[in-house]
Amino acid sequence: MLIQYILVLFSIALLLLFLRKRGTSKSAAGVKLAFMLFVVFGVYAVLRPQDVTVVAGWLGVGRGTDLLLYALVVVFTFATLNAYLRFKELELRYARLARAIALRQAEPPVAVGDSPASAEKP
Repeated sequence: MLIQYILVLFSIALLLLFLRKRGTSKSAAGVKLAFMLFVVFGVYAVLRPQDVTVVAGWLGVGRGTDLLLYALVVVFTFATLNAYLRFKELELRYARLARAIALRQAEPPVAVGDSPASAEKP
């Protein structure tokens, strides 16, 4: 079926694009634009379900609802991957911040002869 090739290629293209341009303003704009297009497609599908069925027929899918389900699976996968990568990025930032704070508050090691306990002994 044509839809299988389209969905697989679309998923791979999204994944590669997302992983290559992660964290840039272009990728954030792309995610927002893709989300807006999906919302517009969803609204159009609700208002004109016959058209979605026709498009589904062109793509080799039996019903328009199946086409919407496939699209939702792709979007959900993308959203899950996006959330996972964002959490990984936040973990890395927290680790770097904790390391910087620990290094800033570190005290230099005290030599055995210079310890405060030996200095107090007469």
